[in-house]
Amino acid sequence: MSDVPRRSVLIGAALTPLAAPLAGCAQAGKTPAQPPPTAGQVLTAAAEVPVGEARIIDGTLVTQPTAGVFKGFVARCTHAGCALAVKDGGIECPCHGSKFTIDGAVARGPATEPLKTRPVTVRGGEIIAG
Repeated sequence: MSDVPRRSVLIGAALTPLAAPLAGCAQAGKTPAQPPPTAGQVLTAAAEVPVGEARIIDGTLVTQPTAGVFKGFVARCTHAGCALAVKDGGIECPCHGSKFTIDGAVARGPATEPLKTRPVTVRGGEIIAG
């Protein structure tokens, strides 16, 4: 006979199916962070980021909120560090559902902090890191 009470075994058996989905939630979107691009590195052509849209290139989220104005952000959610996704023109966190505006502000939580900026410049029709 085991020294573990029957009640403990039954409770453990009931809770085990709940543990896997919760552990999965903690890992969803948790890909290793990419190092920031090197200053001067070409990220993409400016024409590849239309006005009002965003693209993720080498761990950098590049947006063009208004014509000719480009912004760069770290492509990670400020809530739990999950990799962001660009979906249907919006910026979303697949882990917990946070959404961000094209300017990096929080549109919907659980994130409470805006996206962290990452400097980008435009030179000769190309978006450059740094």
